[in-house]
Amino acid sequence: LMNVLRQSVYLTIVALGQMLALLTGGFDLSVGTILAIASVVGAMVMASIYAAMPDAVFLAITLGFLSGVAAGTMIGVANAVGVAFFNVSPFMMSLGMASVGFGIALYLTGGVPVYGMPVEFGDTFGFGTVFGVPTPVWVAALLIVLLWILLYRTPYGRYFYAVGGNAKAARLSGINVRGTLFATYVLCAALAATAGMLLTARLDTGEANIGASMPLESIAACVIAGVSLRGGIGRLENVVLGALFIGLVQNGMNLARIESYLQTVVLGALLILAVIADQIRLRYVASLKD
Repeated sequence: LMNVLRQSVYLTIVALGQMLALLTGGFDLSVGTILAIASVVGAMVMASIYAAMPDAVFLAITLGFLSGVAAGTMIGVANAVGVAFFNVSPFMMSLGMASVGFGIALYLTGGVPVYGMPVEFGDTFGFGTVFGVPTPVWVAALLIVLLWILLYRTPYGRYFYAVGGNAKAARLSGINVRGTLFATYVLCAALAATAGMLLTARLDTGEANIGASMPLESIAACVIAGVSLRGGIGRLENVVLGALFIGLVQNGMNLARIESYLQTVVLGALLILAVIADQIRLRYVASLKD
């Protein structure tokens, strides 16, 4: 169970950001690219500082981690500007940025993994434990608590639901819709970038190809958890359970020795079934209202 929890951490963190995008009536297809950009930039900065100053391990890890998160967040800023200020469809904007970011990651690395990071980075954030619990799990727990406070204990958290439920009504109510959309995609990218750095510590290399399946898995985790694709509906705790469910399914398929290609088929089928269930639920609710 602890292994499943550790493996599900990265998807859980990304799914938290994806939930914000879905709540506002959109989604982010660039989360996989954000993981790659964060991994590549963070690893390159960390390796460069460590090579120049071998004794400054803490400085190299800190600056590398922050650089990776900042680089990934910039993809979210681009998404936010396009969606919030130029009214570009979230689908097209995030799909375009996914291609741009992937190209940048490959250009920076030449398709070669980035090595040379301090061993302490992987030992702490990849394989380290605190009170017997893996460090990434503690990071995910902290992010879950902070996001829960934002969504359910602050007035600003209700804006995400209001914008996704009815953007026009939210605007007439005095809510800054553009500001909310901007914050949504920036937060989504920041969470995905954090997951990218934690995954980099786990792999001990900066990879331009990590996170390719993350858009599908994060959307599936949210939809399975009851987050509506139409926006305005969803609970944070359910998304966490949805991500853990995906992790359990993947772990079960690995134990059953199901090929990775077929695992993708199963995840896609789960997403389709979840969407169908959501549509049936919406029709049932509409019939009750009638």
